[in-house]
Amino acid sequence: MTATDPALTALSQGWCALSLLHGKIEARIERALQTGHGLSVREYSLLDVLSRQHSGRGGHLQMKQVADAVVLSQSATTRLVTRLEDRGLLTRYLCDTDRRGIYTDVTDAGLTLLAEARPTNDTALRAALDEAALNPELAPLVTAVEQLKVPA
Repeated sequence: MTATDPALTALSQGWCALSLLHGKIEARIERALQTGHGLSVREYSLLDVLSRQHSGRGGHLQMKQVADAVVLSQSATTRLVTRLEDRGLLTRYLCDTDRRGIYTDVTDAGLTLLAEARPTNDTALRAALDEAALNPELAPLVTAVEQLKVPA
């Protein structure tokens, strides 16, 4: 394959379209969450991921798992957790069975803010997808996103 190979060009164009769609969606959601709730997309995502933890076996996430879930480095995730903890939205505590482990839970205030922000997130996502669907280059990607099934 060469740099002018049609397969590589098509692959590159597809990747650019996916990146463009992601950027449009994230920007729309960012504006809506910041305006309505004082949250960034990353903060919302972190609260959402942590709110899904449970007390059962394997129910609490380690910081590496949280970082992977919100697509940030561990150090960036730790800084984000600290900011949200300073705002009273998260709390950290030591693991009962492994004193080296630190767990993070969403506080009642964090759960309330998340519940208030969820409809804003969903509405902004829907609006961004509807707008992108009007672009012939992005429409197939919008269809693919809409048809994705989340594993149970």
